[in-house]
Amino acid sequence: MKKRFSWALVAGCLLAVILAGCEKKGPSGFERPPASVSVATAAAKDVPVYLDSIGKCVAREVVSIQPQVSGRITGIHFEDGQDVKKGDPLFTIDPRPYKADLLKAEATLAQHKALRELAKIQFDRYAELLQTKSVSQFDYDQRKNTLDVADAQVQQSEAAVETAKISLAYCYIHSPIDGRTGQRLVDIGNVVAANTGSLLMIQRMNPIYADFTIPENDLSTVQQNMQQGTLKVEVSLPTGEEKPREGQLTFLDNTVQEGTGTVKLRATIANEDRHFWPGRFVKVRLVLETIHNAVLIPAAAPQMAAKGTFVYVVKDDSTAELRPVQLGQQQEGSVVVTQGLKPGERVIVQGQIAVMPGAKVNVDEARAPAKSPEAAPEGGKS
Repeated sequence: MKKRFSWALVAGCLLAVILAGCEKKGPSGFERPPASVSVATAAAKDVPVYLDSIGKCVAREVVSIQPQVSGRITGIHFEDGQDVKKGDPLFTIDPRPYKADLLKAEATLAQHKALRELAKIQFDRYAELLQTKSVSQFDYDQRKNTLDVADAQVQQSEAAVETAKISLAYCYIHSPIDGRTGQRLVDIGNVVAANTGSLLMIQRMNPIYADFTIPENDLSTVQQNMQQGTLKVEVSLPTGEEKPREGQLTFLDNTVQEGTGTVKLRATIANEDRHFWPGRFVKVRLVLETIHNAVLIPAAAPQMAAKGTFVYVVKDDSTAELRPVQLGQQQEGSVVVTQGLKPGERVIVQGQIAVMPGAKVNVDEARAPAKSPEAAPEGGKS
């Protein structure tokens, strides 16, 4: 009995010790260190409002060179892909038959002029005789008719000479525009027929057109801004490695395309260095207007949540405030904040995942912070 009582006493003491230990308070809670972040300052800048689209380069002038007389090609005076000026020689069609036609027409003209001169002399003589009643009125009228017929024949022969001269001139084909030649479609010795087939295509490449489309929902906005003046267009190649080239909006189609619900527009861009090429796709930005003193922050700052877009604003006491914002268009790595932020406020651009609203943060200068937004050039890449 004594042993059982002793073990019971020991067990009771141990239980009391355990319960007493449970009643003691544990160590104080662990406090998280401030999150390490990098920040950028919201800046007020003038930024453009724009529409982006994909367009296609189109030559300003495209000419198909066709023969206007028939004959054999005896001369080619250019190289494929050569730049030519207006009036430069391109082809020669054998001119000998047309020279012969011109000589024949000139001879016929000379003959008819001689006949007209004889008819004029006879008419003048009959006019004098009619005054003395030596000839009848009928004879006089016949001589006048002969003179009129001779005049008509001379005019007809003169027209034939001009036609022969034109045909002869068509034997020497010249460039009608400044441009670049394509690949010729005939060789020396080929026989061509008048107004049949093409010999060559020439395209004028400076300036050049950029054709693009916009949705019909944006048409009213474009029309309203066009009333303020000519709209600027910036065009660049899809590679995006170079600065966009500026041009002007020069054409707005008069109808909405059925099926696609889009409207065709055209921009004109200087192309002296042949940077753009007909048929090549390009990126087009139509600048509608400029927003003055818009608030810009780096595009990496905004975050998404169930209630919408927000940013973390670093307050003066180094605590992070979760601030709902509304965003506008992007501007070269930055984004416009239309509501919720003021210029000069600091926003977190790196390290947001470790930030708690209301908690302190540590701005780590050693990290590579995103640059604060600079002045975004109108029409820069988004």
